[in-house]
Amino acid sequence: MMTTAQRLSNWTTRRIFSYVHGNHLVYNTCWEDPRLDRRVMRLDASDDVVMITSAGCNALDYALDAPRSIHAVDMNFRQNALLELKMAGIRHLEFEDFFSLFGEGGSQNYPDWYRGVLRADLSPEAQAYWDTREHFFSRSTPGRSFYHRGTTGVFGRLLVSYCRLSGILDDARAMLEMADPERQRAFYFERIRDRFWSTGMKRALGTNLALSLVGVPLAQREHLEETCGQSVVGFMEDCMEAVFTRLPLADNYFWRLYLCGRYERECCPEYLKAENFQKLKSGLVDCIRTHTCDLTTFLRSHSGSVSRYVLLDHMDWLSTQESGLLQQEWQALFDRARAGAMFLWRSGGLKVDFVDTLEVEFGGGRVRVGDVLRYDWETARDCHVLDRVHTYGSFYIARLGA
Repeated sequence: MMTTAQRLSNWTTRRIFSYVHGNHLVYNTCWEDPRLDRRVMRLDASDDVVMITSAGCNALDYALDAPRSIHAVDMNFRQNALLELKMAGIRHLEFEDFFSLFGEGGSQNYPDWYRGVLRADLSPEAQAYWDTREHFFSRSTPGRSFYHRGTTGVFGRLLVSYCRLSGILDDARAMLEMADPERQRAFYFERIRDRFWSTGMKRALGTNLALSLVGVPLAQREHLEETCGQSVVGFMEDCMEAVFTRLPLADNYFWRLYLCGRYERECCPEYLKAENFQKLKSGLVDCIRTHTCDLTTFLRSHSGSVSRYVLLDHMDWLSTQESGLLQQEWQALFDRARAGAMFLWRSGGLKVDFVDTLEVEFGGGRVRVGDVLRYDWETARDCHVLDRVHTYGSFYIARLGA
């Protein structure tokens, strides 16, 4: 039986999370490794993709494989506004100018570019958002970066400040230049771990406010702690150790971004590389469409079929709700899925046990989702080990069976 204090705490936590996600740009970059997704999906001109937008980076990476369409769906219109701005930049800017914005985090020329060529290519909703946020990219001071914006940007800035105060920032940045996991491992345990994982840091990262800033709701925290058998902070510590000691850091642009506030030319998402920028500019970017709503609403109004779904980790958020939202979503996913459609998703927990038991109408009868999904467990495990982000507990690849 939950006590009054626990109910009040949970209510407060959910209110904080709702406020953060309902009133702010949350993700300024995607924290899912698209290299793995593209390897698994093998997109071509016959594919139609439905995905959650997040910061739009991965939609642009997927577009490099030239699918027929990519529908980027997000309930937070600010995330779609960010993807729209990136698409407008690809269409109307030269590479050097585009990289200054989305690689280096801003340019003093941005206000002129925005008013002169970018704004006209945005939806009215995106225009209204960016009209009052030219300072996000205008780099008023040399040290300011767009990647310090959004709630994850605030978290990243605080993290860097903590590393600086702890005297480990230079060491952490030095690790990014290492390409040998054995060397990284020795350096991490000798110079980083004990100084970073102080009692104060563990206490701070364990707060629901900190987790809300990086997009972890209470439901996901509870699922993670239940399936992992450890605290969310213990899980974070294990994830960070995996990144810094088991995988090469030389091409890990995810962690470089938050430690440095910018990407490097040789260490950045694929859409930010000169040759790929030109491919997108030549027309590949035009396959992307944004939609501000939840997945179920979009799919119910969508007339086409879907061959690939990229669901990120959002089902963790819905897993403890009793409103039937998850069941309705999977009904909509199946209704629009073509034969053999692929589903990719991630979870903060080590095991997802809330999908297979859902019941939907399919093939003329009522079935359990798990009875018609065919999981590729081996590939998913292999991909998860290589994940450069490594902030999720598990990765799932499933196809719709007969």
